[in-house]
Amino acid sequence: MESSIEHITVGAFFKENKERLKLSLLSSENGFNRKITMGDIHRPGLALAGFVDLFSYDRVQLLGNTEIRYIKTLSEKQLIQSIDRVIEFEIPCFIISNSNKAPKYLLEASRRRSISVFGTPMTTTTLIHLMGDYLDMKFAPRTSTHGSLVDVYGIGLLVTGRSGIGKSEVALDLVERGHRLVADDVVIITRTAEDILIGKGSEVSEHHIEVRGVGLVDVKKVFGITGVRLQKRIEVEVRLHEWDANKDWERIGLDVQMTKILNVEIPLINLPINPGKNMTVICETIAMNELMKLHGYHTAKDFNKRLKEFMKSKKSQVPKTTDPSLRRDVE
Repeated sequence: MESSIEHITVGAFFKENKERLKLSLLSSENGFNRKITMGDIHRPGLALAGFVDLFSYDRVQLLGNTEIRYIKTLSEKQLIQSIDRVIEFEIPCFIISNSNKAPKYLLEASRRRSISVFGTPMTTTTLIHLMGDYLDMKFAPRTSTHGSLVDVYGIGLLVTGRSGIGKSEVALDLVERGHRLVADDVVIITRTAEDILIGKGSEVSEHHIEVRGVGLVDVKKVFGITGVRLQKRIEVEVRLHEWDANKDWERIGLDVQMTKILNVEIPLINLPINPGKNMTVICETIAMNELMKLHGYHTAKDFNKRLKEFMKSKKSQVPKTTDPSLRRDVE
């Protein structure tokens, strides 16, 4: 089921970005309970100048060099009128970039209205970029699915299938062969603004695998830090099925099946399993095959092309071997 968070508090935003954005609190913490409900950032230059008809007040308000320099040109009376006009809206918080000094009256009015004001030495452009990434991820559509997500040769394989079919065992075997576990059992999937699917595990069961008959295995402690990673782009879904001799399984690979997660299409591999089948090697091959496709080589299409050319060619007949020494050479 697709969902997304409705808001984050200013306090949570400050706590999670204090070091990353080099934020310092310039006013009291009374505004920490205010809610950020939008992933966009707004620069209130026009609002400070008096035009508030289209004021996006419900976003984080960023004051850069332009806004601060404009405020400095105002008389004391104009300054009070400008800030009072803006501060009456339900603003989540203010952030002042470039180590600019906060106007004294802005701090006073913000304390009165319980609106937090932060400062940072970062440039406005850098701040917008980093803060935009954070807010995009926070408000991005997300869902969760039962499966295992493993980084195999740099390709994110999402292994799915019915309960008990062996998803965790495949993931564990892949880790044992040097690949990296992202999540097992529950994979939380987020769609970024670029329509990229990012998968990660839940905080509770992070990097643990449940193996039936054995119990929980802490992959990070058993296999080391190189056996795990926090998140990974999901590029292929490998769906495990019981073997059914009556079902027409894909044999060549020309018919590329796709699946949709959060309205983003990714390749789907329906993989039948039966005793004696080396699922780990097959998953590695799927990942390597996907890497080849990313580099412009599609095995099935290339084989089909060569087959058609061979059938059309006059040289399709096997030439007779005239050299007696080569008649037994079957290589």
